[in-house]
Amino acid sequence: RLLLSGEADLAVHSLKDLPTQLTPGLTIGAVCRRADPRDVLVNRWGCTLDKLPPGARIGTSSPRREAQLKEARPDLEVLPIRGNVETRLAKAHGQDYDGALLAGAGLARLGLSEQVAEFLPVEQFVPAPGQGALAVQARAEDSLLEMLACLEDVPTRQVVTAERSFLEFLGGGCQVPMGAYGHLEGVQLVLTAFLASSDGANIFRATVSGRRDDPQGVADQCHKAMADAGAVLVGL
Repeated sequence: RLLLSGEADLAVHSLKDLPTQLTPGLTIGAVCRRADPRDVLVNRWGCTLDKLPPGARIGTSSPRREAQLKEARPDLEVLPIRGNVETRLAKAHGQDYDGALLAGAGLARLGLSEQVAEFLPVEQFVPAPGQGALAVQARAEDSLLEMLACLEDVPTRQVVTAERSFLEFLGGGCQVPMGAYGHLEGVQLVLTAFLASSDGANIFRATVSGRRDDPQGVADQCHKAMADAGAVLVGL
């Protein structure tokens, strides 16, 4: 509203929080160089995921992280957790929780990376589309867009476009646990996607590669690979 009314000229967002369908009249003027996209584990023991004691209470309100955590350690108790990063960290060491899953980039930006017990591998804990990247939103026809070119990181734009396009193929407002992570290997863009049923009973992963200058084509290829793997079970 502030952008459209002219009260603000630019808005900075965590890209993973921006819907795939942007408000008419607005655009993503720049995608900044991505920070670490990985999820992280924090806990009272400072140990890795495989060393957590059975029954440890781990907080997350992300259906994606919950499904991935239950797949990796079905013996753990997963509890909903709310609040900003500092609040979640305090709860993770409080009476009701033994730890929590968070985005590593958020802790790094707050200077709290020393709290991380383990950076979780993207192959197993596939991040949310756009996780770790900042997006600068602006009016679509604004002359300020030229000034934003200095903030644009083309490799990040390419991979997050593939990730967000995969989410859009799922419907844009996908309610099932899902993740998508892209990275570049030379001229190739490699996209890994994760999809689970809402109860976590059915889990699917797919990895495809294609031209880095065709991120939407790579996303389409990954969407089809998911369908071929049987992800129709969760509504694909």
